[in-house]
Amino acid sequence: MANEPRTAGADGEVRLSLRDGIAALVFDRPAARNAMTWSMYEQLAAHCERLASMAREVRAVTMRGAGGKAFVAGTDIAQFAGFQGGDDGISYERRIDAGIAQLASLPMPTLAVVDGWAVGGGLAIATACDFRIATPQAKFGVPIARTLGNCLSIANLARLRDAFGTQRTKRMLMLGEVLDAHEALASGFLHRLCEADAIDAEVAAWCAAATALAPLTQQVSKEGLRRLAVHALPDGDDLVRRCYGSADFKEGVAAFMAGRPAQWQGR
Repeated sequence: MANEPRTAGADGEVRLSLRDGIAALVFDRPAARNAMTWSMYEQLAAHCERLASMAREVRAVTMRGAGGKAFVAGTDIAQFAGFQGGDDGISYERRIDAGIAQLASLPMPTLAVVDGWAVGGGLAIATACDFRIATPQAKFGVPIARTLGNCLSIANLARLRDAFGTQRTKRMLMLGEVLDAHEALASGFLHRLCEADAIDAEVAAWCAAATALAPLTQQVSKEGLRRLAVHALPDGDDLVRRCYGSADFKEGVAAFMAGRPAQWQGR
């Protein structure tokens, strides 16, 4: 189950391999801590579309980041530099929502294998999985109050709240806190915690357990819980537009790319 030694291009790659009824997705852009580019999001969507039609052939899906330092460290910030206003934020969040919903809707059990950082969009991807195994070095958060000054969609807020609880979600979003692996385990977010040299064996054990059970029970239970988590969500476009259309967001992106602290003005 270990990652193949391979170097992806500057835009990164999301690789899919199939073996013995198990699908393995690898986010491969280690030079940027596997931060997602538009190309990588498109590849992930294409892989999910393929896997959604393979419920009989594929019994479980694992996801992990290449390089051993990060699962996925969010979206590549350079892609925000061209945003002109709040409507760009609406389009972006809808695009991310569609991809995360597609991932969460896969009919088979899914496992995120987290070694290092799972932040921003990376945390959204890990949260959309059914289970998560991590090393003690793993970190989880959405520190956008410290970095960009943007926000999450209502759907992704709902998923984080469902996974971590309201107070931990507030700490990550409003205080910019990053949770360590032990707190993530204590909160129930993680299925297992194990050292890096034992993680492949742990993943193999999870795959064996997940594929030995009744697939239809797994599928309908997963789908029922997914529907409960996102049922009757309120509209949040006004909130997204307010953040992405702000001077603070422009300042956050510029400061991040320049490697300096942002000067927040609240407008």
